[in-house]
Amino acid sequence: MSTAASPGSLVPSTHSHRNGVAGGRDEGAGGERLERQLVVALGGGVLLLTSWIASLIGYEAAVAQIPAAIGAIVLVLPLARGAWQELRSGTASSDSLACLAVLAALANNYFLAAGFLAFFLWLAELILSRTAWGAQRAIRDLVELTPDIARVVGEDGGEREISQHELRVGQIVRVRPGENLPADGRIVAGTSNINQASLTGEAVPVEVQTGSEAYAGTNNLTGQVDLEVTAVAGQTTIGKVEQLIREAERSRTRRQELIERLASYYVPVVLMVALVVWFFTSRSTDAAVRDSAAERAITVLVVTCPGALLIAYPTAMVAAFAAAARLGIMIKQTRTLEAAAEVDTVVLDKTGTITTGRFAVSRLVPAEGIEGAALLQAAADAEQSSNHPLAKSILETATKARLAARPLQGVEEVHGRGVRAEVEGGGTVLAGRGSWIAERHPETAAAVQAVEEKIDGMSSVHVHEGGRYLGAVGLEDKLRRHAGEAITSMRDLGVRRVSIFTGDRLSVAVRVGRAVGVDAVEAECLPEEKHEQLQHLIRRGHRTLVVGDGINDGPILASADVGVAMGLSGSDIATNSAGVALMNDDLRHVPFLIELARRARGIVAQNIGASLLLALVGLALAASGQIQIWVTPFYQAVAYIFVIANSLRLVRFGEDFAGAEEYRRAEEARRAARPARAASRRIVPAG
Repeated sequence: MSTAASPGSLVPSTHSHRNGVAGGRDEGAGGERLERQLVVALGGGVLLLTSWIASLIGYEAAVAQIPAAIGAIVLVLPLARGAWQELRSGTASSDSLACLAVLAALANNYFLAAGFLAFFLWLAELILSRTAWGAQRAIRDLVELTPDIARVVGEDGGEREISQHELRVGQIVRVRPGENLPADGRIVAGTSNINQASLTGEAVPVEVQTGSEAYAGTNNLTGQVDLEVTAVAGQTTIGKVEQLIREAERSRTRRQELIERLASYYVPVVLMVALVVWFFTSRSTDAAVRDSAAERAITVLVVTCPGALLIAYPTAMVAAFAAAARLGIMIKQTRTLEAAAEVDTVVLDKTGTITTGRFAVSRLVPAEGIEGAALLQAAADAEQSSNHPLAKSILETATKARLAARPLQGVEEVHGRGVRAEVEGGGTVLAGRGSWIAERHPETAAAVQAVEEKIDGMSSVHVHEGGRYLGAVGLEDKLRRHAGEAITSMRDLGVRRVSIFTGDRLSVAVRVGRAVGVDAVEAECLPEEKHEQLQHLIRRGHRTLVVGDGINDGPILASADVGVAMGLSGSDIATNSAGVALMNDDLRHVPFLIELARRARGIVAQNIGASLLLALVGLALAASGQIQIWVTPFYQAVAYIFVIANSLRLVRFGEDFAGAEEYRRAEEARRAARPARAASRRIVPAG
């Protein structure tokens, strides 16, 4: 209907942070406006109910009709406004038909019937508006990752701050620890660790030094660096991601407009039917039939008004949204759920999606003659002062193994290489890259290579202590529980292809892909390459669902038929670019979403079929004079009740799934607990 905001209008302006704030205010105003409209609708409904009760208890008709007349006028105003907008644009649709029927009923003094009809129709429109409302803030959040101010270094070494819009290629920018980079560039001075998780989705910070590439919007963690700018504004990597998201949003809006144009053909058909009924009844030889010609035509307009038809789709969507929300699945737009019913191809990101995004020690590979405990002890000793994610994982594992790190006399972090630690009362421990260990102790090169082969596809920390190479600690980003089960369920639902798109190394991606059973792996992908691969699938006719985490997934989340973000653990841009957010990161909810969408599609078809059938029956009754106009709102109510009750079956489906999930979790917890055995006895030594 005309008052429901189109998706394209919901994307806020992102020319500046100020516009972003204004966009937020507009979104809040939209929500308040919907609430006010709902209050007005309920107020009009109270007036109608008052009039109906007054007529039942015997008030004079002229008095009893006053609240109904006021309520009908109040309720028809939004429909009239929508009809006027439709007529001005030359696309008469449901608002026009509804307004015509209500005004015709008012003109013939059928105030109660007109009021109830307007109430049902406007309430349906508010439901549709409520499900469609909710602005996408992905682009604004993306822009906010790049700072407004850049610190430019002059030829004399002095610093001056300029606006990000004044920044030019070739200038030198200084970025201090804790700041985001204002542009893409090349490091010309300094060393640091840069957190690129917001861009790549990868958890391990990247070590940069002179000559390394760095990207706008990423976070400088540990050291001050000078950056020679190579790309600014829309030419940066993050700017290209923004552009791709904008293009994806615009293409969706055009598709939605096409659907709305096709729906406008309903109005002329109904008007034609009403005119035909009036024409033949007005020429009847029976005077009573001729006198009722106008009333019958109005009744035809009323019974064929698309009341139940208008809510056939939104009520099913609302029920589906409620069922999904119960499981922590947040669906942003109705068209997203509709598209999920057609999915035949699923694309998964690796880090943070199939895996947890949190590294853990997976394997201890001691060198020949070395115990695993000695290897882990030395690694914990060396890494105890480091803030690196791999170091934290090693220390957590050592703690679980009841190994306490020994006190240190001194520690030195060799940037990009590793850590050199002096253990109190002991020797020197080196922990870091295998190439660094082999470089400092060439005699260990063969042993380092042998260990590397055993931990292929893992991140590793090699350890050397007191003149001996101890081996390496292999760390992996753990698979999410039930990832394989989720992919199996997708195949059971008819998904033909499951792929992994990731920026990680090929060996790691292949290992994860084999573990969960995917069909294909695309590794070492830049954001643009992920988008190109997805577009290739779409051009080949695949209906795609993408599950991602990280800004590099933003373009494919927006371009896919269905984009699913890993909710709370995902970056803001991924959550906002996607049409669906999984708030608890359980991948089993992806096949549930697909099944829910298919059930919702069936429910919508049933609702539409029942609404049209009741309209045809009502048309026959109205044309033959077998139904009075004051009965028609209640006739419409029958269709409403059917549609709503049928849609509520989706809520029950969600409740059943939630109950089964709670049972599964309880069973998993029970199996994980240590069993209590009746045949256990404490042995007490005799005497």
